[in-house]
Amino acid sequence: MLLCFNSDSLVPVKMVQLGEPATLKCDTPKEIRSKVYWYRQSVGDTLKLIVTLYRDTEPVYDSAFLKSRFSAKNANNFSKLTILETVQEDEGIYHCGMTAWHNLEWSGTYLLVKGNTERTSNYIVVQQPIESNPVCPGTTANLQCSVLSDSENKTCPGDDNVLWFRTGSNKSHPNIIYTDGNRTNRCEKRSDHQKTCFYQLSKNVSSSDAGTYYCAVATCGEILFGNGTTLDIQESSVWSQTASTVVFLLSAVMCISLFITAVLIYITKKNNSDHHKAPVLQKNINDQKTQEVLNGNIILINMNF
Repeated sequence: MLLCFNSDSLVPVKMVQLGEPATLKCDTPKEIRSKVYWYRQSVGDTLKLIVTLYRDTEPVYDSAFLKSRFSAKNANNFSKLTILETVQEDEGIYHCGMTAWHNLEWSGTYLLVKGNTERTSNYIVVQQPIESNPVCPGTTANLQCSVLSDSENKTCPGDDNVLWFRTGSNKSHPNIIYTDGNRTNRCEKRSDHQKTCFYQLSKNVSSSDAGTYYCAVATCGEILFGNGTTLDIQESSVWSQTASTVVFLLSAVMCISLFITAVLIYITKKNNSDHHKAPVLQKNINDQKTQEVLNGNIILINMNF
């Protein structure tokens, strides 16, 4: 049993000049001690087994691949496949698969052979804009490209495939982004043989999605790239986050201070009111006693007379 590739995963791309050697590697975990399989998948084709390696035995090549063109071996923690002299037909995805009793491991690399572009000269890939407006994490970015093709000059049968590549902002190697189908919005016929098709990639972005995205046409065994669109992810700066926190804390402190001030004012007014009422009450009591004494004296005087 082999683990199949997820259609939405990212695949590293290795570029090599036509006629130069190309070496592909994949990691082999220590716990895996079974066979290692190398496959090639050309654009629009199925997987084809190249070679099988098992521990220290000699590699076994499939009859469709000449042993004289390849070198394959396993090391301690990786497996290596070398194409001694690349030809255009070597372009494609190279899969490294490993089997074990319980776990399955699988990885792939796209080998891009550069040097022969005559067969795809009837294609023009244009991307607009070259730089997109900054987008925030969690929002959707829409990337567009248009492909002008001339079917009269096409040198191979079959449909064309459109892929999207991404090169990270850290200048890392490009990665393939597989899309579900060609994502064609519409095609406009320009003449009997020429047409322009429009493609769109919609992606919910995160901070790690920043970089340059390339639209590419895979046809006749090779890939023709567009001019690329740079996607800028706008994140909140540390200063912005700190400032927001400080403003929030200051607002909270101000609200608490206003509340405490209001309570103190209320208590002070209440105390002042109580102190003001006490002397008035005492004065009224004293006046009442004085009046009673006076009334008593008046009564006493009247009786004496």
